[in-house]
Amino acid sequence: MTHIYIALVDTPGFFASLIRRFLKQRYVHVVIAADMKVAEAYSVGRRNPAIPILAGFEREDKYKILRVFPKAYYRICELECTSGQKRNIMEKLKDDYQRRYHIHYAVLALPFLVLGLPFYIKDQYTCSSYIARLLQENGICISDKHFSLVTPKDFYESRKTRVVFEGELSEIASDLGSVSAIKGVSVYE
Repeated sequence: MTHIYIALVDTPGFFASLIRRFLKQRYVHVVIAADMKVAEAYSVGRRNPAIPILAGFEREDKYKILRVFPKAYYRICELECTSGQKRNIMEKLKDDYQRRYHIHYAVLALPFLVLGLPFYIKDQYTCSSYIARLLQENGICISDKHFSLVTPKDFYESRKTRVVFEGELSEIASDLGSVSAIKGVSVYE
C-alpha cells in the first residue's frame, strides 16, 4: 500500500470568504498531491493565485501561492491506496493537465451544491468534485454523495483520511527540512 495526499486549503480573499460563508467550512479548497510536501499537486482552482476569476484545472505551485497568500493555512491528509491506484490517478492528473484549458471551474454548480442537488456539466468541476470523481473512478470512495456534492469537509471528515500536517504553507514550502521534520511540526497521530 502507498498514499496519495489531499491538501485542504484556507486562504484569505473575497471569493474564498463567500464560499466559506455558504459552506460554513474553514477549508474551501482541495488539492490532490503525490507527496506530503505537495511538490506535485493538482486542483481545479485559480489559474493564477492572485486572480480568482480565471479558474480551471492547474498544477499547483506552492511558492506562487505563498507569495500571494503568505498566511495560507493547510491541512494535509494522507489517503491509503494501492500502487496501481496511485499510478492511475497520477496518469489521469497528467493527462488532464495536458488538456487543462478544457476543464473549467463549475461556478454554476455552487448554488446546486448549497441546495444539495447534484449538478454536472461536462468538464466543469469544483475543486472537491473533481477530486471526488477522480478517486471514485479509481475505486476510492470518500463520500456516498454524488461527486458534485462533495465538499472539502467530506475529505477531512472521511475515515479513510489521516491528518499528517496542519499549519501554514510556509512550513511546507521551506526547503530547510525533510518530510520527517515537517511531520514533526503539527502531526496528528
